[in-house]
Amino acid sequence: MIVEKVEEYLDKIEKNKDLNAFLEINKNIINEAKKLEKDEKAKKKPLYGKIVAIKANINVEGFVISCASKTLENYIAPYNATVVEKLKEAGALIIGITNMDEFACGSSGETSYFGPTKNPVAKDRIPGGSSSGSAAAVAADLCDFSLGSDTGGSIRNPASHCGVVGFKPSYGVVSRYGLADLAMSLDQIGPLTKNSEDILNIMNIIKGED
Repeated sequence: MIVEKVEEYLDKIEKNKDLNAFLEINKNIINEAKKLEKDEKAKKKPLYGKIVAIKANINVEGFVISCASKTLENYIAPYNATVVEKLKEAGALIIGITNMDEFACGSSGETSYFGPTKNPVAKDRIPGGSSSGSAAAVAADLCDFSLGSDTGGSIRNPASHCGVVGFKPSYGVVSRYGLADLAMSLDQIGPLTKNSEDILNIMNIIKGED
């Protein structure tokens, strides 16, 4: 079941390349899905088999975390952000890294070095930013949910533009360890989903001190 779902999402991502929502796809996700399906204990985990996309300023070990900038185009994360560790422990699979406004400084999704993200609801309109790829990926049904970061609207803005649900947690609720933030005293990591219930479920996983 999980492998089939992953394959469906990968097919959709390929067919929607013009959205430019993803900067990198997890090449090993099929093997990870197969391994997860064989793990009987994992089936009891709260996010078992959920497919998540991660904004390009949140460290995921082994992936290029470029912050959508040429400056970091060769930076491969040597560790996982706390939120990523929590998602993996809860049974989620990371399908890829999403596009964004460069260094999270933007609100339109147009300033990425790797090209603008398109709004899947209206391709001639901006998707909002800076978590443009994360919002577009959820809106286009390319994943179950995504993570973004929010300084002054960078989750909520694209969520509104793309017609999905985005949530900025209160400062200190979610660990920022592993986030390449725009403004340390303002940035928060939060989820973008297809409904409010999923926001609650994901927040219950990623919240807490580390």
